[in-house]
Amino acid sequence: MTLSEATGKLNEIEKAAYALEHAQAVLAIDGDTVAPKNSWKGRGKALAYLGELTYRQMVNPETGEVLETILAHGKDTDEVTFRRAEVLKESYDSMHVLPMEEFVAWQELTNEAGAVWREAKARSDWAMFSSCLERIIAARRRYAALKAPEKPAYDVLMDEYEKGASMETLDPFFRTLRDELSPVIREVAAREKPVPGFLKQVWPIEGQRVFSEKIMALQGIDPLNCTLGETEHPFTNGMNKWDVRITTHYHAEDPFDSMYSVIHEGGHALYDLNVRDDLQFTCLHGGVTMGIHESQSRFYENLIGRSRAFCGPLLKILREVFPEQTGSLTEEELYSAINLAKPSLIRTEADELTYSLHVMIRYEIEKAMLAGDLTVKDIPGEWNRMYREVLGVEVPDDRRGCLQDCHWSFGGIGYFPSYALGSAYGVQMLREMEKTVHVWDAVARGDLSPVTGWLKERIHQYGSLKKPCEILPAAMGGPLDAGVYTGYLKKKYGELYHL
Repeated sequence: MTLSEATGKLNEIEKAAYALEHAQAVLAIDGDTVAPKNSWKGRGKALAYLGELTYRQMVNPETGEVLETILAHGKDTDEVTFRRAEVLKESYDSMHVLPMEEFVAWQELTNEAGAVWREAKARSDWAMFSSCLERIIAARRRYAALKAPEKPAYDVLMDEYEKGASMETLDPFFRTLRDELSPVIREVAAREKPVPGFLKQVWPIEGQRVFSEKIMALQGIDPLNCTLGETEHPFTNGMNKWDVRITTHYHAEDPFDSMYSVIHEGGHALYDLNVRDDLQFTCLHGGVTMGIHESQSRFYENLIGRSRAFCGPLLKILREVFPEQTGSLTEEELYSAINLAKPSLIRTEADELTYSLHVMIRYEIEKAMLAGDLTVKDIPGEWNRMYREVLGVEVPDDRRGCLQDCHWSFGGIGYFPSYALGSAYGVQMLREMEKTVHVWDAVARGDLSPVTGWLKERIHQYGSLKKPCEILPAAMGGPLDAGVYTGYLKKKYGELYHL
């Protein structure tokens, strides 16, 4: 096969891959948002067939020859084509290790598990979900053993989300977070601030929906290219830069829970919306790792969204939508309220200071369950023990404990560390950004375009074209340093709580 022939066939492979991926994504989004509760049964049939088509289209001798031909002619191939072949080869190798029947069965299993998880969470019934999780863990162990038998299963799975991540590198990272932040968390807990009176009100859901639209507009998100839906667990799905879907979950007693979900998912959306046009409809259209993707969501949610400078634009919108609830609220009172820190139960609602310890708990549990040191039936007990030990809180039920996240239901074992890594990446990106951008002047004006423009230039535009080792050092100004992240948190909360 000539290089020219291989390049032409690569384009055909990607056309089919995009169409199949798009169809599967739309089905999944529909299932998580507006589809009837029992629709998972029929959706599973459709996803299984689409999975079979995906496998046949990718895992065949011709596809292997196409990819090998392009990769063997790196000097004669343009950067985008070579990288497309490189990324597709990773997918080919990952898919190739499983027989087609197992690959298709995996699509059916995760579809079923998502439906069972939602019901189990509503009932706070871990036992209901246990059987699905046992099958998911068994399937993930088998996959890891087939793909890289020389590596621990958890390392193989984490690498799917964050290239190069391993327990060898992440154990010290999380140890630093725990050692550095635990004393601050204890001090802050001892100086607990009361919940401000203005938060002890009803915030109508319809008003929150309007509020969400205004927050998205403030972020610079075009509603013609990105919609906001509602679901049990917020997520983002970027099919291309003209079709990004984000979701949230509203609570009448707390407008900030949904607001920060919208800002968080909006950060993901901005990444997907700003990828170069020539990378669309290829395997390079999405973010390069989940850690880098989470760095963008956590950047907007916390570094911008919980900053003092953001309180001016935020208070303006709050007064427009909720004049009765905000009354004489000041920017300083708002800043204090959105940065209340207290060990809590729910990861997605956690403050900046305690958040990464929620992630660390999941990291430790995933390590143990993949290694066979923790059985599925014992996960609730271990979860509750670790929350008591690490954060000092008692878990009252499974719904607010080990059933709170959807990740295990879709097989995302190894995903959680990306949240903590992304949080740390973001702090170093901000330090680098401040060297050339008047960040806080712009944010105080309600103009986030200089922030987004810098991130687009350094990160967003490339999608998966550049490797993490090419993007991160340039965006962060050097290698990851957990001390920069913990130093930022200690300084911020030291000032807020007069430590």
